[in-house]
Amino acid sequence: MNRVYGKAKLLWVIPWLAAGLACAQTGPFTVGPLRAEPGASASGMLAVPGAEIPVTVVHGARPGPVLALVAGLHGYEYPPILALQKLRAEVDPKRLSGTLILVHVANLPSFLGRTVYFSPLDHKNLNRVFPGDPAGTVSERIAHAITTQVIDKCDYLVDMHGGDGNESLWPYSYQPVTGEGKLDAATADMALVWGIEHIVLDRRRPLDRAATLYCSATALARGKPAIIVEDGYLGTTDPASVSRLMRGASNLMRRLRMLEGAPEKTRRPVYVEPTELLTSPATGILYPAVERGRPVRKGALVATITDFFGRQIAEVRAGLDGIVLYVVATPPISQGQPVALIGAPKR
Repeated sequence: MNRVYGKAKLLWVIPWLAAGLACAQTGPFTVGPLRAEPGASASGMLAVPGAEIPVTVVHGARPGPVLALVAGLHGYEYPPILALQKLRAEVDPKRLSGTLILVHVANLPSFLGRTVYFSPLDHKNLNRVFPGDPAGTVSERIAHAITTQVIDKCDYLVDMHGGDGNESLWPYSYQPVTGEGKLDAATADMALVWGIEHIVLDRRRPLDRAATLYCSATALARGKPAIIVEDGYLGTTDPASVSRLMRGASNLMRRLRMLEGAPEKTRRPVYVEPTELLTSPATGILYPAVERGRPVRKGALVATITDFFGRQIAEVRAGLDGIVLYVVATPPISQGQPVALIGAPKR
């Protein structure tokens, strides 16, 4: 496999961008009602009509870039939420350069309601309504608050996900490719530093500032490097996933010179392109036939679907050779919903 993606060229990119984007202010940093003085942190709720967003601002004693880590856009994806709680306790603002914004649970209605993908209040997927609307539904108002109070104030962003309550997921990250040289080089370096081996090259993030749909795309459309990480499976509080997410965040902060020390990089990245999202042709009960992280051949059976009496009504088969990045592993399935994501490692 070709696992080289211009690593030599990337070694200088992030520090150069950090120097250009660094938050030079020496005074307090604010996010909504939160105000953190240099060398201090502040935690509290960012209120929107119908919901609240728990946020922490860790404002370093020295100037530096502003990094936003966003968890819980899908409320059933628990490892990123737990990782940010632990990270908040570990990062000392007196030893930090720059500012860290932690969005602990972006979609609190979904988290408290234990819902997969969609908010129980407006039945919308929060990560499909960015940049949001202050006069819209609850999800649209949350997206607008995150856009204006977090994305607009940061220099770099990581959108942290995991396997939702129905998804058996293999750890991987999305490295967006926009065609903008400096932006793409920075996101490539971020993905390497985060440390997950499988990196999906994603060329399909919408970049219309008025209709970015995704949190990460909203940052990219504003010229801010952003990656998406996926770690965790089936809505569990998997300790290994929590540890990897914390390690990735610490590595990135070292790369941005927010923390002292040298970051580790993925030594043998596996770049993945293309990917195929398989969706369900029918509503019924799903029986997966593959496992996360395992290879699959084109034409292989990925899942069968029965009606509610046990009669098979559909099959889902792979359209390419690759590996299973995630597969839905719980019985309920509706027509048009995702069944699996297959990715082809680049050779």
